[in-house]
Amino acid sequence: MTQEELTLNIEKALDEIRPFLNSDGGDISLVSIEDEKHVKVRLQGACTSCSLSISTMKAGVETTIKKYAPQIETVENIA
Repeated sequence: MTQEELTLNIEKALDEIRPFLNSDGGDISLVSIEDEKHVKVRLQGACTSCSLSISTMKAGVETTIKKYAPQIETVENIA
């Protein structure tokens, strides 16, 4: 998978997650992809102060990104 395809797949994953985050007043954006294995995202809006953001990252964001791009090893929120 090329870097461009990887980026597109991760954006597709974020597009799948975004409506759920938007419904709670939040959003998410892709910050970077490092070594084609590590993704950095930024939770925005209500998600920045939500006590469940860690759960959202693991159960929602990371799982969905890995569905679209199985080679991803880590997903990290950059504040």
